Amino acid sequence: MKKFNKTFFVFVITLLTSVQFFAQVHSDYDKTVDFTKFKTISFLGWQDNSDQLINDLDKNRILESFGKEFEMRNLTFAKEGGELAVTLYLVIDQKTSATAYTNYNGGMGYGGRWGYGYGMGYGGMGMGSSTTTYSENDYEVGTFVVSVYDGESKKLIWQGISTKTINENPKKRVKTIPKGVKKLMKKYPVQPPK
Repeated sequence: MKKFNKTFFVFVITLLTSVQFFAQVHSDYDKTVDFTKFKTISFLGWQDNSDQLINDLDKNRILESFGKEFEMRNLTFAKEGGELAVTLYLVIDQKTSATAYTNYNGGMGYGGRWGYGYGMGYGGMGMGSSTTTYSENDYEVGTFVVSVYDGESKKLIWQGISTKTINENPKKRVKTIPKGVKKLMKKYPVQPPK
């Protein structure tokens, strides 16, 4: 029984950790649009000044990562008037997770037991104890929205959304931001040539 509880506890912790640190990615697009016909793209900026939520270093990492991903899809950036137009939007939410773990310690005891034949044995009753450990963890969850519009009609034709726990370590963000952008861009209707 103790082995099952320990295994179950490790499974739950692993599940919670994986949910927090891996991006959840969703997208939607207009299936009537031929995305391969577009050759230029313009950046219209950050919606609602959401770029003020992050520092300039992370902002540049995001823009460079998207630049590389769009270029790999044969799109050239135009300062203005691109056949496609892209906007970025960021929301950061403060979250708290709580965990509780109870450790049960069984007691030892004695008592009477009757068996077949003659005699009496020992068995029992006794006392046990338990300890519950409770902890809270504060963290930030970022939701990142990329919207791509037809430059001529101004109609939204693709949108990608990524939600992920923000890594507090700047050195790790150097790697996680490009990886997150790449994962999100896998949902874009045109993939880079292999």
